[in-house]
Amino acid sequence: MRQTYPFTAIVGQERMKRALILNAINPQIGGVLIRGERGTAKSTAARALAALLPEMEIVQSCRFNCDPNRPDLFCDECRERFAQHGPLPITHMGTPFVDLPVSATEDRVVGTLDIEKAIQRGERHFEPGVLAAANRGVLYVDEVNLLDDHVVDLLLDSAAMGVNVVEREGISFQHPARFVLVGSMNPEEGDLRPQLLDRFAHAVDVVGITEATQRVEVLRRRVFFEQDPDNFGVAYEEKEQSMCDRIILARQRYPLVRYSERDMYTIARLTAGMKVDGHRADIVILKTARAQAAFDGRLQITNEDILLAAELALPHRMKKQPFQDSVLNPEMLKASLREARAEAEQAVSEDNEYQEAEGSARADEKKAPRAMSQN
Repeated sequence: MRQTYPFTAIVGQERMKRALILNAINPQIGGVLIRGERGTAKSTAARALAALLPEMEIVQSCRFNCDPNRPDLFCDECRERFAQHGPLPITHMGTPFVDLPVSATEDRVVGTLDIEKAIQRGERHFEPGVLAAANRGVLYVDEVNLLDDHVVDLLLDSAAMGVNVVEREGISFQHPARFVLVGSMNPEEGDLRPQLLDRFAHAVDVVGITEATQRVEVLRRRVFFEQDPDNFGVAYEEKEQSMCDRIILARQRYPLVRYSERDMYTIARLTAGMKVDGHRADIVILKTARAQAAFDGRLQITNEDILLAAELALPHRMKKQPFQDSVLNPEMLKASLREARAEAEQAVSEDNEYQEAEGSARADEKKAPRAMSQN
């Protein structure tokens, strides 16, 4: 059996690893696009993430890895079985990792309905596709910029909606499709269209490590892994388990993470100040900030969470001139965040004053008729 390089053994590339972890905490953040030159651990990190995640409970014999604890997310087959037999038997499996080939067609991705069986026998038969195999796991698309735009659209839609619906000739079938979408590409081979680029929640630009000590460490670990993968895995087993436990706790904590009116104003002012089109960036930053807070063990997001989220959500959405780099200057982002926070404080304060004044005016209006009736 082929061994997977441990996630915690990857040297450097902290922003890429953080983006992957946050999407593992909440897959509905919307996926990660990793852009960089060859040999920068893009595919290694994606595979390592799937190996890092814990085993999961699934409905026994389910072709779509349905979660037995979420009947509301059952596929059509499990829903029918549940209606007939009640609680379904449970088994366990590792987190799936699905590698989508560049040549994949729409039917290969979403699955197919057998129209012939439906017409001749009156049976609804669905042949699962890649989205079914990837449910509750990691779906990795290498060279995503070379994939057909229509197929990329389908992947992004499913990642955002969490469900795959296939309809043919009046017959439909649906199943859950919740997965961590990871796309990688080498910008030298062409870029994604802006419309598709914006659909990825996070984008991370990775480059080769230039510091000699770190490069030696990369070399040392890789040689150790190739010569003795079993012992190399044992050496990182404790770190892997610790990271896995931390992700599990963050998943449980995520729904409890709070955010204030000021936080939303700050995010809105920040994205407006950066001249980002649409509202997708605002939503992504809020979801990412909550995941970051959950990962750090907190139940309230902070300015630092918003800053770290913006580093992942904004670079590929900012308008830039031809030949201009898309890398977001950290100092510029911090300054923009400070300004946005100050404006948010003022806006919330003014809003509170307005609401208090409006409430006071309504109270006076209610008192006035009483005073007139007493006279």
